[in-house]
Amino acid sequence: MSTRRDFLHLSAAATAAGALAGPALAQAPAQNPASGPGRPIPPAGGDALRLVTFRPDAGSAPRLGAVRADGRVVDLSRGAAQGFDPARMVSLIEAGPAALAAVRQAAASGDGPSVETVRLLAPIPAPTRNIYAVGWNYLEHFAEGQAVRGTNAEYPAHPVFFTKGVNTVNGPYDPIPYDPEVSTAIDWEVELAVIIGTAGRNIKEADAMGHVFGYSVINDTTARDMQIKLHGGQWFKGKSLDGYGPIGPWIVPASDLDPGDLHLITRVNGVVKQDASTKQMYFKVARIIAELSRGLTLVPGDIIATGTPPGIGNARKPPEFLKPGDVMETEIVGLGTLRNVIQAVPA
Repeated sequence: MSTRRDFLHLSAAATAAGALAGPALAQAPAQNPASGPGRPIPPAGGDALRLVTFRPDAGSAPRLGAVRADGRVVDLSRGAAQGFDPARMVSLIEAGPAALAAVRQAAASGDGPSVETVRLLAPIPAPTRNIYAVGWNYLEHFAEGQAVRGTNAEYPAHPVFFTKGVNTVNGPYDPIPYDPEVSTAIDWEVELAVIIGTAGRNIKEADAMGHVFGYSVINDTTARDMQIKLHGGQWFKGKSLDGYGPIGPWIVPASDLDPGDLHLITRVNGVVKQDASTKQMYFKVARIIAELSRGLTLVPGDIIATGTPPGIGNARKPPEFLKPGDVMETEIVGLGTLRNVIQAVPA
């Protein structure tokens, strides 16, 4: 891999498959929680089911797994007998409660390798639709943005939606490309990701939580210069560079997790940058789903990023942005942690 063109071609192709890969962008190695900054792979406690898409080794095809409480990954390749494709998370989601119950039973009785010895991909490596995202869903984040722009707008009466391209999807421990010819203002945004389980349109707020399959951790990584200044300011482009949507490390089913008060943390090189709770979200998950589904059909496997709390780099004085070699950790306590290294593209 010797040229920028080769590097970017590989990155784009691999990202579409769910993870940046290859000699130029090797996966950040899995680490024991005690061996590095933060807690890259902490199996959530209790009986929560953790559903992953993984490769047992470099030459194997992606497959579904369930991470047990002891950190062992149970291969769900027998899942085809339960009515879903054991290589596709969306197929499991579409298969409904009976398939999920069978997976839960398999996870409880099965065995497998340690999660630290396999490669975890994004839980849904290749979504069929863009990631839906909510802007300004924490009042203090809205305020810090107003301060940066020097404006004094009223808080929106409805959720503000935008999308991130499917090309942004990145693995939980894979590198994020840094190309100074594209952006030198890469910023972090920890967010709770909602995974839709049941299709619906014009969903009532009272019924919305019944459409949720589960939850994951996502970082809405953003090129601030492109989002705000370059080319007239483009939210979609600034939010949609290749690999700018690391997600994972797994999906926890909605029945196993209450999203109402989850602790959100972003660390850069071990230093805490964002520290908040989902209870500070202005528009809660049910309201977001109800508003988004107005005239727009949500389908199984849709991903909704629910907004980021204050503490972004662009709002700091002076502004702080990610640079090559930085380690960005995105954690939701009790759900999981992403660990992504910022890696320069070859000149």
